[in-house]
Amino acid sequence: MAFANPQENLRYLEIESGMTVVDLGAGVGAYTLPIAEKLMPNGKVYAVEIQKDFLETITREAKQKGLDNVEIIWGDIEQNNGVSLADGLADRVLIANVLFQAKSAYVLATEAKRLLKSGGKIMVIDWLDSFGGLGPKEQDVAKPEEIKNIFGSAGLILEKEFSAGEHHYGLIFGK
Repeated sequence: MAFANPQENLRYLEIESGMTVVDLGAGVGAYTLPIAEKLMPNGKVYAVEIQKDFLETITREAKQKGLDNVEIIWGDIEQNNGVSLADGLADRVLIANVLFQAKSAYVLATEAKRLLKSGGKIMVIDWLDSFGGLGPKEQDVAKPEEIKNIFGSAGLILEKEFSAGEHHYGLIFGK
């Protein structure tokens, strides 16, 4: 598999119907929509994104798929309290393909932790490398060891590591 496969990777997050999940930096919904399907019939996923055109894409795709459990949130995931959601709201938080472009991975980690319930889990998926003009520039790659240290310093506990595709890594942190 050349790129991260959302359906395959989400199995590590152990999502169940009825949960609340926050997708930080949701992009165009590559993970948001499969999460919404897994949460049916009564869970909810919040797609948080700063680019409004991406949020419009998610809204359109969710409607086409009949997913009424997707809530769109415009917010800045790189600011403390930049996401207008309550503390301890989420059973699960996802951060996929965002860290390589984040100004502060620590602030992002603390914002994810703020949103997470006690006993909840955060899944991080990001690029392992830069190749063939795809993915981040080599100097922007957020290395797994660096992310483990940053999230650990934010008070999160590494629970699992996994391959998230040929060019991606996955980490699961607990609160």
